Amino acid sequence: MQARKAHSLISQVYDMRNLRRAWEKVKANKGSGGVDGMTIGRFDANREHYLEVLHKRLKDGSYRPRPVKRVEIEKPGSRAKRPLGIPTVMDRVCQQAVVQLLEPIFEPTFSEMSFGFRPGRSAHQALRRVWGHLGQAEWVVDADIADFYGTLSHELLIDLVAERVADGRVLQLLGQMLKAGVLRDGVYESTIAGTPQGGVVSPLLSNIYLHVFDERMAQAGVALTRYADDWVAICHSRAEAERALASARAVLEGELTLQVHPDKTRIVHVTQGFEFLGYKIGRGRGLSHKAGGPSLYAIPRQRSVERFKDKVRAITKRRGHRTLEQMLAELNPVVRGWGMYYRRAHVRRLFNRLNGWIVLRVWNFRYRRWRNAGWRTLPKPKLYQELGLVNLLQLIPSMESYYRQKGLAR
Repeated sequence: MQARKAHSLISQVYDMRNLRRAWEKVKANKGSGGVDGMTIGRFDANREHYLEVLHKRLKDGSYRPRPVKRVEIEKPGSRAKRPLGIPTVMDRVCQQAVVQLLEPIFEPTFSEMSFGFRPGRSAHQALRRVWGHLGQAEWVVDADIADFYGTLSHELLIDLVAERVADGRVLQLLGQMLKAGVLRDGVYESTIAGTPQGGVVSPLLSNIYLHVFDERMAQAGVALTRYADDWVAICHSRAEAERALASARAVLEGELTLQVHPDKTRIVHVTQGFEFLGYKIGRGRGLSHKAGGPSLYAIPRQRSVERFKDKVRAITKRRGHRTLEQMLAELNPVVRGWGMYYRRAHVRRLFNRLNGWIVLRVWNFRYRRWRNAGWRTLPKPKLYQELGLVNLLQLIPSMESYYRQKGLAR
């Protein structure tokens, strides 16, 4: 049965109520300005004027997105840089306004195996799905799509959106967003493929594009779990895993004009371990089932631990005239965020070790030298209970009741 298409959406995109709601989300997400230098603060100071300008341009068809500002950030586990494209604030509002209309149309069609950037879905849910599959099968297709965000086809993407959206002006607007180009060091570069990481609309568009992959793999009977462009498949045998990888290549490289990364794609047994969404997952490491056999484990991958420590080092450097309280206000969200993400893994020993190291970093900051008497003048109970330093161990669910009984929980 052919899917019903949505008509006459453009007027809903530029409706002032939709634009105001879009602005509130953009404002809440903060972020830096784009190529025009407009900041969130400046836009907010005169928001009704800017929203009215956007409304009129979208209504009369004169709106044109500006090129995105190229920003490069460190790529985890590599010396290479990850390119981000930062749209202007007004373009982010426009993209959010489009997302608010398209998401309700496409979200109900997406697969149960897809978890990335979807309402009510999370990385932890994706990990639980993988964990459940590993209880029944032990061969893993650990794969990577090479430069997904930089290589997806504009034409194919618009065609996929057009399967459910019949409004030509909305399709044209999406095409303009995709082809807006990049400004790098003042030099304009056209974009003939891809969608910029950093764009508000990119997560939804990536899910629309890869939904084809989800459907084909489901038809092939593959136990796939996907989070954006990161995916794994759990299989019962090596032969089944090889068939699953062949099916994935046929869809990704054949239908979707993408490329499976030749150096980052492999088939492994669960005892060898594999990485997914920042975790190292495997079977063994001395952990045991009640029945006596080796059990599954999940731990933070070493690169994630090192990046976390790098952030702590940067915050606790002896620089400027920050007070201890100011430094802790900056440090605590980093410690809490990282700890909350990994707190349900096998991390008690790791968290205990990191707690001790973080305390040493705090003492070093406070007394301006590595060798100090912080243990005497600023003991751990005072740091945790009076000054509010986040205790990683206290974040572990099984440890929360212990700290409450001891009267140590904040």
